[in-house]
Amino acid sequence: MNELPPDPPRLRAILAYLDQRIAETETVATYLRLQTAAVRQALTAAARQPPDARRLPPQPRPALQASAQQEDPSGFVVEKQLRAGHPLGATVHRADCTVIQRDANPISADDGRQALTGDGKFFHACEFCRPDAHLGIPG
Repeated sequence: MNELPPDPPRLRAILAYLDQRIAETETVATYLRLQTAAVRQALTAAARQPPDARRLPPQPRPALQASAQQEDPSGFVVEKQLRAGHPLGATVHRADCTVIQRDANPISADDGRQALTGDGKFFHACEFCRPDAHLGIPG
């Protein structure tokens, strides 16, 4: 530790500052503990539900849904990868998936199946909408 000043006024100021930082940190720690408890409680409740009840109903993204249906009635899209060289590669979704965040292009069911049954280096299935299950690919 660095040398401390010898006079009481500066030592008291340092002590007050450190006490304030500790109090702020404890507030954050309390908040994080409460959030952690809430997530654990929600996870426990979700684990008790039957698998079909765990999924939220799909909510279509109007612009993407329309373009996907015009070009390919199968309803699958591929979302660009997060960044070049990202280990997961691009993501295959159902066209009505609500978690698509980047540009996505419509693909046929055959192309989606081929992408997801490859070596897994370039494509992976969305964990939310599970296009692999809809394409008959064992998970």
